[in-house]
Amino acid sequence: MERLEPETLREILTRAVGADRADRAVPAFFTPASASVRRHPSKTDAAFAGHFGPGAAPVPWNPLGLLLEKRPSFTLDPLLHAGCYYVQDSSAMYVGEVFRRAAGGLDVLGRPVRVLDLCAAPGGKSTDLAASLRTAFGDGFLLVANEVMRDRAGILADNLALWGDPCTAVTSADPKAFAALEGFFDAIVADVPCSGEGMFRKDPVAVRAWSEDHVRHCAARQRRILSDVWPALRTGGILVYSTCTFEEAENDALVEWAAGQLGAEVLPVPAFPQLVPTRTGALLVPGFVPGEGQFAAVLRKTAPAAAWRAPRGKAPARAEELRYVPESIAADLASLQFLRPLRAGTPLGVRKGTDLVPDPDAALLIGEDRTGCPAVEVDAATALHFLHGDALRLPDAPKGFVRICHEGHPLGFVKNLGNRCNNLHPARRRIRMDV
Repeated sequence: MERLEPETLREILTRAVGADRADRAVPAFFTPASASVRRHPSKTDAAFAGHFGPGAAPVPWNPLGLLLEKRPSFTLDPLLHAGCYYVQDSSAMYVGEVFRRAAGGLDVLGRPVRVLDLCAAPGGKSTDLAASLRTAFGDGFLLVANEVMRDRAGILADNLALWGDPCTAVTSADPKAFAALEGFFDAIVADVPCSGEGMFRKDPVAVRAWSEDHVRHCAARQRRILSDVWPALRTGGILVYSTCTFEEAENDALVEWAAGQLGAEVLPVPAFPQLVPTRTGALLVPGFVPGEGQFAAVLRKTAPAAAWRAPRGKAPARAEELRYVPESIAADLASLQFLRPLRAGTPLGVRKGTDLVPDPDAALLIGEDRTGCPAVEVDAATALHFLHGDALRLPDAPKGFVRICHEGHPLGFVKNLGNRCNNLHPARRRIRMDV
């Protein structure tokens, strides 16, 4: 399709949710998309909702989610760059609720919970999972966020750096690579590539790419992805499957295929009045929910899998680099080295002589400061100039490396030379628009 045709959309939705629901849903695809965010529970509290004005409303299926009255200029909000919240569609937040309900039944004793977010970029679901896992298990979890496309994996790594949880790792591997980790993961979230009908309102590329052949191609790819990664899930572990399509072939039929062919039982998903129940899960449909289209289901693996045994050996050391890795997950992270993680734990900096040159990610780490650099509070204008990569003057600040903070939230580092500061904010994270 070159553009979104109401009749084509009505046909798609009628197949998925029936004619009456389709009549209600179609007009919603021609209205502006909603705006929603999910706050960071380790960096903010419930009062943070006031940051977005009095009209912010809770997302029914996410205790940290907020529906906004209008879309602000997120790029020009320093607290976004401090990792205080993540901009995420409210429908996509439902996947996190499916995970929370299902993961509550994991019976794991004596070791960290291991979770794989298989198709993770740009990071919305990964940051949601990290928040849920930290609330439930403290430092007792390892979240591996994977994205096969290398450029998208870089974006994922940056977003997890902003989130600042050290119990995370980022990889860029094909799903079949995880088969070597047989029985390693307790849970896998697979938000698989799909025909994308649920994103028609926001994504013209999805409209142009859609066809019946594309749907069949996507379903075949989804079967391959699940087959490839299935050995990595332990017996009794859960797999949350999600798409942003309404196609039965990519949703219920795919889940039923996985249950029968791979060996699993379908578990119920959380019910909400706004959702459309399906044979195996639930659909979120514009017109019934404020966000975009989403499908989610959950499987518990019944097929046998070998118990995971950690390989011998240690992770290779990185000369002169200091890195914070919670002791609870150090051994598990070492087991991932064959995947060449883009990110594992949190880099703190590099020793140069007697100095520690702090890594930008260290400023964003949750919990106590681990660099020893003094904090300097700046106003919003100065914070934006820092994020833009501009030179700053901080005549009253200590000389040397200092943490730039706004409203108490660290943003990054500068080296204060007295008459000027060297801005250490990474070029790839700088604000491009005029500040």
